[in-house]
Amino acid sequence: MIIPKERHLTPEQEAELSAVTGEFGITLQKIAGETRSVYAMVGDERDELLVKRVEGLDYIDRVDTIQKPYKLMAKDSELGRHSVRLNGLTIGNGHFTVVAGHCTIDPKNPDYFYETAAAVKEAGGDILRGGVWKPRTSPHSFQGDHRSMDILIEAKARTGLPVDTEVMDSEQLDLALEAGVDMLQVGARNALNYGLLKEIGRKIAGRPTIVLLKRGMHMGKVDEFILAAEYVVSGGNPNIVLTPRGTVPTMDGFRNHPDESITVLLKEKTWAPVLVDPSHSVGRSAYVPFAACAAAAYGADGLIVESHVAPVKGIGDDPKQAVTPEVLYKLIRDARAIHAMQKEHVAHIIANA
Repeated sequence: MIIPKERHLTPEQEAELSAVTGEFGITLQKIAGETRSVYAMVGDERDELLVKRVEGLDYIDRVDTIQKPYKLMAKDSELGRHSVRLNGLTIGNGHFTVVAGHCTIDPKNPDYFYETAAAVKEAGGDILRGGVWKPRTSPHSFQGDHRSMDILIEAKARTGLPVDTEVMDSEQLDLALEAGVDMLQVGARNALNYGLLKEIGRKIAGRPTIVLLKRGMHMGKVDEFILAAEYVVSGGNPNIVLTPRGTVPTMDGFRNHPDESITVLLKEKTWAPVLVDPSHSVGRSAYVPFAACAAAAYGADGLIVESHVAPVKGIGDDPKQAVTPEVLYKLIRDARAIHAMQKEHVAHIIANA
């Protein structure tokens, strides 16, 4: 990681720096943080002559060679002080953020989503979730509908809440960015789709867009999850959120194996906010409030929860997983109360781990 002396380099300085590192087979990735820009070196950064040449430039403060497999996501990297923000909303840094809404928007019944959107706002939700497209195991199941994007954006206009939706390929990514989606969700099935992760990182560079990256169902090591996030951030936009959502093999009675406990490991290793998904983790609406409160106790920075004004009339996972607005209201208050009690204690544990 190359750290300039000033907040930003001039184009001429960037060109000279690229020329120097290029002699050693290194390419640079500019990361524009909130207060300054830094430059990640892509390639083998351990060459002592390379470091001396770069540090010899009068506008460079220092070169940090990071031995961890992830250079940008590490807690002690220059991005360690980065704050993820969205429309005045801070995610992490002591705040508890709730994303809530439908698993899948039903294009034939838009009023359900509009009513849910209003209820999410009233319950204290910060970001509105609405699935426009959905991955399905069976090709005969409902895959989503482009028309649902209009419903999502209309709900954004009605409530004033930023919106989140999942994207699975280039076409969906372009449509979401063009429509004005604020948070791009990368689901568990695509957590290791490195081509998609790199494309998202490249296309959101310079935008305020946030990426919510879910943990892959088969991911074992926490570092594998963090490295997936590294693919996105290396594109130039450090606005990313990590989301544990349960893994396989499943635990009897739950949809997946709940993994909210890895929150403390993630927060020990990386600066990225952690928003836990209790809905997919346990897979049953009756258990979601318990999993949500457990996530808060582990120090999560927030939640992404499926909610619906009439869950039995929802499509996708909603009939089984979605909580009603009444439950969401209490869930948010309970989880925020636990978070408030725990945040200093969790921060102390992580700092001294």
